[in-house]
Amino acid sequence: MNHKNSNIEENLVRPERKGLTKPDWLRVKLPTGTGYRKVKSLIEEHELNTVCESAACPNRGECWSRQTATFMILGNICTRSCGFCNVITGKPTELDLDEPRRVADAVRLMDLKYAVITSVNRDELKDGGAQVWAETIRLVRQSNPNTKIEVLIPDFCGNWDALDTVIDAKPDVLNHNTETVPRLYLQVRPQGKFQRSMELLDRAKKRGMVTKSGIMVGLGERQDEVIEVLKEWRKVNVDLVTLGQYMQPTLNHLPVDRWVTPDEFDFYHTEGIQMGFENVFSGPLVRSSYHADEQSQTLL
Repeated sequence: MNHKNSNIEENLVRPERKGLTKPDWLRVKLPTGTGYRKVKSLIEEHELNTVCESAACPNRGECWSRQTATFMILGNICTRSCGFCNVITGKPTELDLDEPRRVADAVRLMDLKYAVITSVNRDELKDGGAQVWAETIRLVRQSNPNTKIEVLIPDFCGNWDALDTVIDAKPDVLNHNTETVPRLYLQVRPQGKFQRSMELLDRAKKRGMVTKSGIMVGLGERQDEVIEVLKEWRKVNVDLVTLGQYMQPTLNHLPVDRWVTPDEFDFYHTEGIQMGFENVFSGPLVRSSYHADEQSQTLL
């Protein structure tokens, strides 16, 4: 397989050369519509957190208008300080043990056929919050037996008993993001370990899970490094892949190195499909849970 793509390399759109103005392919519509307002109202009424808001996702308007949202459990304060993430870093409050019930109620009221649940990192907890994860999955399943459940989980600091607790609750898809290429981990994901994430995905697959992972591009990675991550995912039999453009949430976060063109995203999609992934979502606005129901439908 030929991984050289000279046209892409010659036409990199770098912010330092072009200014920080986002290119046309990254422009999104403002949130509006009855669907958007319904989801916003339900989230506020049930005092829930969503990664849509906490991570300043550019697709919030589109997804909420489709009456989909990614619920974020275990509070909204993270124990890690990733250089890309807009979620607050600090000392989390005590666990909200009623949160799983409220998530299940919201899924029911939204009549979701596919629910995506993620969380902050809770490294101060012995199990990283795995019991709350399991209870949330169980209650969503109990209240919504026809709803498919995708979980986007942390690495639990390599606590594999905690991982087994989540898997034992039987989500339909287990997603764990790699986030970036190994060379950039110190800046992008300083408390993470690339090989630990690979082991998590490997263990989940060996337990029979449909597995998923994703990275952001535009953080300073090289094209060949992205291809190497795709190869690493294939080694552990990841099924589903997402690649999207990194966008700096605030001036306190890592700067955008370059705007990755749609042509380059198409290149990664083609490479991934040729490697044998079940599905590859690769595009400027793609995020971990973007159209997650469509991506997994051939496997569930």
